[in-house]
Amino acid sequence: MNRSETRNMAYKLLYSLEIQKPEKNEIQEQIEIFIANNDITENNVKDYIYDVINGIYENEDKIIPIIEKNLKDEWTIDRVSKTNLSILKLATFEIIYSKLPYKVVINEAIELAKRYGDDNSYFFVNGILANIVKELKLED
Repeated sequence: MNRSETRNMAYKLLYSLEIQKPEKNEIQEQIEIFIANNDITENNVKDYIYDVINGIYENEDKIIPIIEKNLKDEWTIDRVSKTNLSILKLATFEIIYSKLPYKVVINEAIELAKRYGDDNSYFFVNGILANIVKELKLED
């Protein structure tokens, strides 16, 4: 499984968790169930999914405010679709905590938004992530 497919799997789990709203102590079990149900056997894929999902939940108190701060004034986090919010959480986590170039992360997020979001999702996701990159002063 390549990195894009791996990220796609992490997105699917994150979206599912966004819908289910499990307690933090249930996250590990949800990850294990997801991995088993999707016959994920590659250790690098399992490691990525564990790292990303746990990282997002451990750092949610930092990730959500960053996303919120970069929404338009009349928007709140509750108004963002679960699809877009899941993509934004994943991408924001990767921009801040991974060693991946932010341009790669944003491109992958746009592809997820095109695949799973509505017609305007990828514009929305791109705009928010571009603002986050500016805020964090990561631009070239």
